[in-house]
Amino acid sequence: MLKLYNTLSRKKEIFKSLKNKKVGLYTCGPTVYWFAHIGNLRTYLFEDILKRVLEYNQFKVKHIMNITDVGHLTSDADTGEDKIEKGAKREKKTAKEIVNYYTKILKKDIARLRIKSPDLLPKATDHIREQINLIKALEKKGFVYKIADGIYFDTSKIKDYGKLANLKKVKLKAGARVKCSVGKRNSRDFALWKFTPAGVKRQMEWNSPWGKGFPGWHTECVVMSIKYLGIPFDIHCGGIDHISVHHTNEIAQAQAVYGKNLANYWLHGEFLVLEKGRMGKSEGNIIILDDLIKKNFNPLAYRYLCLGTHYRKKLAFSWRSLQYAQNALNKLYEKSIQIKSGIKTEKKYISKKDTSYSISLSSDYLKRFLNFIDDDLNTPRALALMWDMIKDKKISNKEKYNLLIKFNQVFGLSDKIQEMKTPLKIQKLAKKREKFRAEKNWAKSDEVRKEIEKMGYKVEDTKNGFKLKRQGYEKY
Repeated sequence: MLKLYNTLSRKKEIFKSLKNKKVGLYTCGPTVYWFAHIGNLRTYLFEDILKRVLEYNQFKVKHIMNITDVGHLTSDADTGEDKIEKGAKREKKTAKEIVNYYTKILKKDIARLRIKSPDLLPKATDHIREQINLIKALEKKGFVYKIADGIYFDTSKIKDYGKLANLKKVKLKAGARVKCSVGKRNSRDFALWKFTPAGVKRQMEWNSPWGKGFPGWHTECVVMSIKYLGIPFDIHCGGIDHISVHHTNEIAQAQAVYGKNLANYWLHGEFLVLEKGRMGKSEGNIIILDDLIKKNFNPLAYRYLCLGTHYRKKLAFSWRSLQYAQNALNKLYEKSIQIKSGIKTEKKYISKKDTSYSISLSSDYLKRFLNFIDDDLNTPRALALMWDMIKDKKISNKEKYNLLIKFNQVFGLSDKIQEMKTPLKIQKLAKKREKFRAEKNWAKSDEVRKEIEKMGYKVEDTKNGFKLKRQGYEKY
């Protein structure tokens, strides 16, 4: 029975979808003005595990992730510059070029981490009309007011505003961190539509009933989630930094217009932290996926690292911890190949009694695995169980192999465990090196060895010939 921690109720709840075995999932996507750092990617990985666990439980998932390409200002208090326009100035490109460039990189990073692509990646700029219509509906119901720089949502009109973040209890004031726009009635009020300042020509601006400008950041997710998933839908996800402002403001708008909860379950992933504190674009200390690859790490080593810490706990990142994850991943690949190759030889010696016992043990491992992943996505315990299973001498290689295939449906550490073989090109190079060694041409042998290492493999010489071991990201 799948249980998920719902931020809205602050407890684990048995998951029940609105429609039988169908799930509407909305995950907050990136503002594509710069690279997604590994902290951002950790959130997308947690959401991917959620999606995989739902599918493992036979749910059909409709997954929507937005692309923010307008309206996200450099301050949560609706002041400062639009991040996309700022990125365009920084790189001397158009806003559209910035959006297309960083969206392309995001898709590449998602693929390299084997994160399943969303069914739709809608852009905020493709839904301007819908956002204007939502603001008009809010205005009609008396939830908005106008000041010099835009149209704002009056949060005092929502009795339980901030219930997601428990704002009243913690006395958190959204916008108190930074200077607020002059004329705001409450510090928590947020912009629905920002006016283009007089004498300024923005790259992205539209006509509206209130004047030329652009939508606020918190409106896009409301219109896109409802358009593609309905209201309410099943699950809304994001990072914990979205709880007190962005998601709180989404809930307020949906409640004001429709009188309904936007989503039934709200799940949030914790931060990734560095040894010297939180990583972030504003702090200027980001690490991106390419930085890992340049150091010869397999991107899936980072995926493995994330699996080892529960999504609701902070993940302390260091290069040492990533190396441990890389070593464990390489060991998993090696063990998987050994298990696969051991199936044929095993058939000759295993009895019917042993086979029956092995199947029974395998069934028990499957049940325990399901219990762990269904307990609010407890991947650390599921990962530990996998290694217990690999070491278990009472289970046949055939059953181990089948279990690895099943576990991998959630872990996503390889497209297909059964295809985790050393690439033919690497094997040919290793044989070429062996030939040079036989000829005592050590210089040429060393050149080939370096070429193999650049491709992410290591050659080990033994009495019985060479062995190839994966040591990093395959670059061929």
